[in-house]
Amino acid sequence: MMGTDRVALVTGGGRGIGRGIVAALARDGVSVVVNYRSDSAAAEEACREAERLGAPRAIALRADLAELDEGRGLVDRTLEAFGRIDVLVNNAGVAPQRRADLLETAPESWDRVLGINLKGPFFLSQHAASAMIAPGHPRGDVPPMIVFITSVSSTFASVNRPEYCVSKAGLSMVAQLFAARLADEGVLVFEVRPGIIATDMTAGVKEAYDRRIADGLSPTRRWGAPEDVGRVVSALSSGAFGFSTGQVVYVDGGLHLRRL
Repeated sequence: MMGTDRVALVTGGGRGIGRGIVAALARDGVSVVVNYRSDSAAAEEACREAERLGAPRAIALRADLAELDEGRGLVDRTLEAFGRIDVLVNNAGVAPQRRADLLETAPESWDRVLGINLKGPFFLSQHAASAMIAPGHPRGDVPPMIVFITSVSSTFASVNRPEYCVSKAGLSMVAQLFAARLADEGVLVFEVRPGIIATDMTAGVKEAYDRRIADGLSPTRRWGAPEDVGRVVSALSSGAFGFSTGQVVYVDGGLHLRRL
């Protein structure tokens, strides 16, 4: 445990990958804000778990990030509660409600997925970054940072969920843009790109991916876990990579490797 007074805001922190990230940061002694959109019980349980693991303080705050005013309010309420934001983890995301062929993708699904996965994180990061670089915002030995959780779908084409792929590809560019803009301000930016992770989002395709993973889809031949992503975010958050920004860190068991 680092024993710091640092504060991390994790969107979608009550479940899945977000919860793995919250737990990892809590073990580092970081206070956490667990953002949620609908499942308050899961968010509250994630907070209790975080405090058991070592977070000095953990609170759950509701905000629908597709509603930009709610995203700005989430940052403002975090600042009211803690007086600082040291780490923003843009993790919240949704899959299409129904996987449909590219030629049948509905505008409503497109707007929903891109609103939550891309538009929301962009403007949330804009507001959080402005707070991080504002005069008087507390800074410790570790630089403030923004972490974007994207997906191998940033570059892997899935024609039955195009809106998800486009949202993650766009978020990868958002990470690059914020890294370039904020480097001179002393704010680090990273993209963490998970592969096939066992969460509620992938539960519906578990049987199919069990077979594909066993057949060698990824070199490690296993599912990823939220804890795998959490450990990477913990390492980045520690400040150990202080001369790095804009990097893409794969957490995919080697899925992205080109193999013959």
